[in-house]
This record gives sequence, C-alpha cells and structure tokens, in this order.
Amino acid sequence: MSGKHQRRFVASAASAVLAGGVLAAVIGGGGAANAAGNTCGVLFDDFSYSSATDTKFTANGWTARGNAGGPGVPGATWKASNITFPTVDGQKVAQLESSTDGTSSGTVQSEFLTAERKFKNGTYAARIKFHDSPVSGTDGDHVNETFFAIGPAQNQTFDPTYSELDFSEYLPNGGWGEQGPINYQTSWNGYQDDPWVAHNAHDQQRTSIDGWHDVMATVTGSQVKYYIDGTLVGDQSYDDATGTFPVWPRANMSVNFNLWFIDTAAHTSGNSVYQEQVDWFFHSKDTELTPAQVAGATAGYRSAGKAFEDTVGTGPCSTTPPVTTPPTTPPVTPTTTATPGNPANCNQAAAWEWSKVYLEGSKVKHGNHLWQANWWTQGSEPGLTAQWKDLGPC
Repeated sequence: MSGKHQRRFVASAASAVLAGGVLAAVIGGGGAANAAGNTCGVLFDDFSYSSATDTKFTANGWTARGNAGGPGVPGATWKASNITFPTVDGQKVAQLESSTDGTSSGTVQSEFLTAERKFKNGTYAARIKFHDSPVSGTDGDHVNETFFAIGPAQNQTFDPTYSELDFSEYLPNGGWGEQGPINYQTSWNGYQDDPWVAHNAHDQQRTSIDGWHDVMATVTGSQVKYYIDGTLVGDQSYDDATGTFPVWPRANMSVNFNLWFIDTAAHTSGNSVYQEQVDWFFHSKDTELTPAQVAGATAGYRSAGKAFEDTVGTGPCSTTPPVTTPPTTPPVTPTTTATPGNPANCNQAAAWEWSKVYLEGSKVKHGNHLWQANWWTQGSEPGLTAQWKDLGPC
C-alpha cells in the first residue's frame, strides 16, 4: 500500500562470477560493492517464458496469483492467466493485465511473485513499463501499478517483524484522495487497522512516469534508498510521523509485481483494460550496488545470453556486508558483557517486553540480568542481539 494511505549480504566468489564473469567484473572495480566475495548470491530473470503455466516459470521460483483477497476491490478476481509473456518493444517481457467494468464481479486484478521469502538486505532492481492510459476502454480508473517486497502478514498490531518495501506504486489517475499522476516509494514498520495508523516513511513524485523506467532500491540494516533511472528519489530510515520507528526490513520477504484497483469510484462506462510490463528483475543479496553497476550487470547477462540465474540462499551470510549508516543510526557493535563483580541494581528496571520500544540507555531485567539498550530497539531479545549491553546479574 501507499506510504500514507491504508493497507493493505555470501556465496563463494565462484558463484558470484556469473554470465561469463559479469557480476564480478561489474562490482570488482570498487564502488559500494567492492568485491565479488561480498555478495551472498544474485537473482536475474529476463522473463523468457511461454506462459504462467510454463514449468520453467514455476521451477525458477515464480507463481502467478489466483487466490482471492486484498489489496484492491473487495470481491474482485485475481486471474493467473492474465500474466503473459509477449514481446514488447523488441523484448520478451512479463505482462500483467487487469480490467474493470466498475463492479466488483467485473473487476479482474493480476499479480506474480516469488514463491519463497528469501529477500531482505541488498540491491533490488527491475525495468518496468508504466502506463498512463488503458489499452482499451475509458480512462480515469484508480489503478495502482506496483513493484514491491513484503514479508509475512502482521501477527499483531504494529508487529515488530512486519516488513514491506514499496519500490514503486504508480497511480496515473490518482487515488486515496490524491490527484494523479503520482508515484510513491514507501518503507514500512507496521500499522494499526482501526483506527488506521501507519508507521512508515514515504517519498513521492507528482509527475507522469509513463513508459520504460529502471526502478531500483538498496537496502541495508539501517537504511533504504530508492532510485528511478539512476536518480535518488528516496532515502529512508525511520518513520515520517515520529522519527523513531525503523522502516528497513526485519524479516525475509517475497518480491511481487501487482496491478490492482484501489476502488471503482472513478469508473465511468464500459470495460477498461490496463497493463504493466516487466522487462527484467535483478537482486544482489547483501550488496549495495550503484545504478551504473546494476545496468552493467543486467546488460552483461543479456550479452552473454543468460536469461536466468539464481544463487540467492535463504540463510545468513558468512561475512559482514557493506552497510551505509545514516547519521541518526547508531553503530553496530557486538553484544557486550559486564565484567563479573558486584551484582547490578535491578530494583528500578522493569522486565523486558518483546513488543515494547526501548530507546538508547533504557534498562530492563531479563534472564536475571540487567541490560541497557545500545540504541533504539524493539523485538530484539537481550543476550541474543547487539542491541543490548549486559550490565551484570541482578
């Protein structure tokens, strides 16, 4: 969903030398990612499939959605066969097609996504063709052309592990009370349904992005940066409203492309058909690449004739990835343990609570020890993470 509206880094060096050494050549020369050994794997897909039922499409980790549910018009149909792979502007692409006649039963939405949640920190990029107008029928519908990553649904209000990054939500005709065209980038911490309260950060561009664009984001354990065609359009670490809730992901996510209708209020007549095309998708796990490095890598895959590569694992990396740290973010340090001595004074400290937010310097009791927060933290158990300093036994 939109930033202010309602909802919804290591593989071996050998495995990083892909498509004839493309990735190693691109990042080996320096920059944000300065060695092939800093990557935990990459995923590149040129979407060279015959249909959404092509066994290679599913074998390569994708699925076309057919199940009911949100977001979008209640009662609308999600149609897997509306994911097709035509040739557009000389390239084979993944195409989403959605339509509406202004009714719930006559609204069809489309989405395809990775079957696994194995994406968190790293570089995400896709080349996408956005559209300001339908391919047929009357214009004006509140359609949302999207590219995003999302983790498991909230288990509780403001779930501390909730993770979602909306790389691009393009509303050519507006929606959510906004006039179009408008494009959003949104990073989420969590939300409350009723009354609606969002903990997120967002940026926006009030201009048309009709046509082909390279949409990219880099994600570290403290910062999310968004780019369009190599230009930085968003730099987010904490929520807009309070500046205290971190909006970088805290759980593994799937990658999704989705074309849906916010509502049918702006529909005028007949049946209107909208499309969104995706030329390629690229992800480099736990590596912060520059737009030029991504462009070089994807061009290299194509020139090498390599339509698909996936070496992204679901486990942690064996070495520390490069991290871009904003000024407001504390340095990451190992958990420190107090030197044995006199017992700590735990009389004024409350017991640690999983869902509670703790600011730098906060003290809690946990496991019969006194702990002090090194910086802002929520949902990180004392003794298991670097967020807490052990002040000794009570």
